[in-house]
Amino acid sequence: MPPSFDSLLENVGRIAEQFAAERVERQQRRALVQSDFDRLRDAGFLLTGIPVADGGLWEGIPQSTRPICEILRTLAHGDPSVALVAPMHPAVLSFWLGTPEAPAPFRQAWDDQKAEIFKAVHDGAWWGTITSEPGSGGDVTVTKATALRRGLEFLLSGQKQFGSGSGISSFMITTAIPEGETDPDFFYLDTRDVPWDGSAGVSLTAAWDGAGMAATQSHAMSFTNAPVKRVAWPGSLLGIIENTSGFIPCTFSAVIVGIVEAAVELARRQLAPRRQSLRPLERVEWTRAELDGWLMQQAYEGMLRAVERDRDARRVAVQGKTAIAELAESVMRRLSRVLGGGTFSRRSPFAHWYEDVRALGFLRPPWALAFDNMFDWAP
Repeated sequence: MPPSFDSLLENVGRIAEQFAAERVERQQRRALVQSDFDRLRDAGFLLTGIPVADGGLWEGIPQSTRPICEILRTLAHGDPSVALVAPMHPAVLSFWLGTPEAPAPFRQAWDDQKAEIFKAVHDGAWWGTITSEPGSGGDVTVTKATALRRGLEFLLSGQKQFGSGSGISSFMITTAIPEGETDPDFFYLDTRDVPWDGSAGVSLTAAWDGAGMAATQSHAMSFTNAPVKRVAWPGSLLGIIENTSGFIPCTFSAVIVGIVEAAVELARRQLAPRRQSLRPLERVEWTRAELDGWLMQQAYEGMLRAVERDRDARRVAVQGKTAIAELAESVMRRLSRVLGGGTFSRRSPFAHWYEDVRALGFLRPPWALAFDNMFDWAP
């Protein structure tokens, strides 16, 4: 039976329920567990990064954004850290999926590279990203990393951070300035079985210690002549970013929407026995939390529709992501006021969720860059 988004959503729904049953233990984790990603692989999640023609689920950005986001939204009900690492896979692969054809000089090489990548995914490869650099403000076009040409490969040197899924991802995309050129381009590393002690050109410089999304292994790395491959369409970085700038913010936003939904549902159950005895401020804060949650849902739906209709999707997706980032923090803050000081405890899921949702504002494009983009892209 051919794969379908419906069957994948059903499979992921069951996994998310099991993750949610382990919430207390999972929220104490500071590292990813390989078996979680093996389960997602077996459920068919990796197929989100393979086109239908090659046996996958991807049909195009307008057709595939909503079902992928709904899967991520569902997964976030169970484990936010796993859910945040998961969208990196279709997000990175959308660079090839969302740019199906390269111009004539690069067409064959582009097609060959896609075939190689899709085969690796079929074989179980997870994709991730480690593009951010200190001082870049989250702009992937701002890089000090260099890539020296050595035959058919390049050697990457530079400092990178926020490599979410480090140790889980089989391949990771990054940016660097190619030798003899002035503009950055995309490259990718084969990270399978690569040690982090510098012996293969990769050194762990700072293990992720985030207060939120604590188990995403968003490590910082130093690269010294690490072997990388360049995308087969040189100089396509800006075009790739434009092609995928509607899809990627939707995937990140879906995760945060899912977290807030789980938090509101749990709060509703906890408040039910004392609903009528809530104090005036608590009633106001609960009502406003529901209102902000409703607005968050409208922003989420609006960005999905913009992508589906391909109507100003680039700008609307960034607007929606930024609005959801603000609203998610507001909902969690209001829920804490209603539920009381217990939410300040590490034993409370709300304490973890509050920090988790803050991640969205710093995901690409982060706050300052997002506002720059919204201003620059305004009609």
